[in-house]
Amino acid sequence: MKLAHALEAVKALGILRAKGIIDPTRPREALRAIQDSHVYGPAVTASRRAARATPDAPGLVDEHGELTFRQIDDQSTALARGLRTAGITEGTVVGLLARDHRGLVLALIAAGKLGAKVALLNTGFAKPQFAEVCEREGVRAVLHDSEFLGLLDALPEELPRYLTWVEGEIPSGARTLDELIAENSSEPLPAPAHPGGIVILTSGTTGLPKGAPRSRVNPLATAGMVDRIPYPRRGTQVIVSPLFHSTGLGTWLVAMSLGTKTVLRRRFDAEATLALVAEHRAQMLVAVPTMLHRMVELDPAILAKYDLSQLKCILVAGSALAPELCQKVAKVFGPVLYNLYGSTECAVATVATPEDLALSPGTAGRSPITCEVRLHDDNDRLITARETTGRIFVRSGAPFEGYTDGRNKQIIDGFLASGDVGHFDRHGLLMVDGRDDDMIVSGGENVFPQEVENLLLERADVFDAAVVGVDDVEFGKRLRAFVVPEPGHTPEESEIKAFVKANLARYKVPREVFLLAELPRNATGKLLRRELMEYERPS
Repeated sequence: MKLAHALEAVKALGILRAKGIIDPTRPREALRAIQDSHVYGPAVTASRRAARATPDAPGLVDEHGELTFRQIDDQSTALARGLRTAGITEGTVVGLLARDHRGLVLALIAAGKLGAKVALLNTGFAKPQFAEVCEREGVRAVLHDSEFLGLLDALPEELPRYLTWVEGEIPSGARTLDELIAENSSEPLPAPAHPGGIVILTSGTTGLPKGAPRSRVNPLATAGMVDRIPYPRRGTQVIVSPLFHSTGLGTWLVAMSLGTKTVLRRRFDAEATLALVAEHRAQMLVAVPTMLHRMVELDPAILAKYDLSQLKCILVAGSALAPELCQKVAKVFGPVLYNLYGSTECAVATVATPEDLALSPGTAGRSPITCEVRLHDDNDRLITARETTGRIFVRSGAPFEGYTDGRNKQIIDGFLASGDVGHFDRHGLLMVDGRDDDMIVSGGENVFPQEVENLLLERADVFDAAVVGVDDVEFGKRLRAFVVPEPGHTPEESEIKAFVKANLARYKVPREVFLLAELPRNATGKLLRRELMEYERPS
């Protein structure tokens, strides 16, 4: 096993060289990056490296304009000085509640330079969730967009707070990151004794989001991100996935390591996203499947307005990728879709390339270097047969450190439970069947909602669909389907049931079908099934 891992490390180094992340002609720079990684963590390491390699190249574009890599590094240092003066020092936990823009990026890097820990907070939080997570994580200062001022009422008044982005007038007495940057020098600060790290919250679809800390990341773990995904080097990528979650954060860090410009937008809009890709001639777009769905559903006349010929990669992650969406994307954008499967805890598990998705639409693909996937049954026995469903376990280049509340997930021989179930198909590609806690047992039969949902999405009159289990006296659980119709369509309940019955086993036919204007989803596109389980038909 040790020999296999040593050979894997050698191969990972080769991939990093081939992708341009390591330059063998500059060994001193590689050593410096490794040292930075141990002292500061990934955000500062990537920022400092980009500032040294391509200081005057554009590093970030948002609605306020453009910043070079040198400006990102200098402004984050000035911000760190301002935050230190305000009492934010090594070990302080900072809550960061911001949409995708320079304020979030500069705050992350500045905290890293201080050795402060950043808890990335979900912009979709309700006040009770926000308050409970801040208390659990020990937040001692909050950096936030002005639109979230109402949530701050739930925290002690004496807690320091600064505005990362301002819409409209600056509230009386409020302080902004821009002010801190303007008031302070960009002279380097002393290095912290230990990296502060980042706490990424889980999606919280079944309860209060858990905190997954990342203090250090093995530099070789980056090989897992770039192995099967064609990140542009010194090019441009547009990210519309939220940076407070793993995929958006990870792709931004890789972009900086490659000297690639990142274009951000605070709020997603399907046409506006295509306009950004065209305007900046971006080679890569990072989104969640629900966002991509809205883009491919745009009127063909709108799609034709934008030159997207330079787009070589659309990377999606965060929620299930329906086979129907794979096929639509191929028709609209060509063979450019990549599907990343992982989790907050496991990091990267597998990546599906366009070739994989053509073979098995909706697949999660294969594991990249430094990652590996296994299946185990309910008795923890290894499953090796194809087309056999089991629980998914992942070995990753970025090992899980345990939740901030002290809990952990099951580990077998170094492989961490992802919480999903799936199988390897006849091509050896991973198919994720659904969350293990989403499985519905109805009348003694096991049903995974995703199978029924994917079938419903094949209908021309269905825009979105969800299936949940609700309590039933006779069957234990019965299936309830929710359908968002395509504009101009109103499918009948009897039609939906007959369609499922014609294509799947009888026990997978929903007993009830509700039509909704939209489904409840979080910022990464994950379905909030509990809300649907508690849904009551309007009287």
